[in-house]
Amino acid sequence: MTSTGNDATPEIDPAAAPSGEGCQECLATADGWWVHLRRCAACGHVGCCDTSPSQHATHHYEATGHPIIASFEPGEDWFFDFRDGAVGTGPELAPPTSHPEAQGVPAPADRVPRDWMSKIHG
Repeated sequence: MTSTGNDATPEIDPAAAPSGEGCQECLATADGWWVHLRRCAACGHVGCCDTSPSQHATHHYEATGHPIIASFEPGEDWFFDFRDGAVGTGPELAPPTSHPEAQGVPAPADRVPRDWMSKIHG
């Protein structure tokens, strides 16, 4: 998965903008929240990580077949391939490359339950 330039492939489209600043499915509900965010490298869909209660990034892969995600966390630039579990680098993706730092983790702050640690996946 090492970067070979900025050419679009079926698995990675560097021009695809992120779908928002948070997990799209969690934000569509009144009580959705996440621990960390992942960005689909093919279409830009932003979903929550597998530690999060709803695991929307994985569900997006299962529904679409888009196999590669990138971290959508500030300061992180890794990619992950669901097909073989490989972690590596990839091309620079369209900005922004993370959620706003002020957003914090977990988020959104007004939806995170007090007992959130007991609700995450290990």
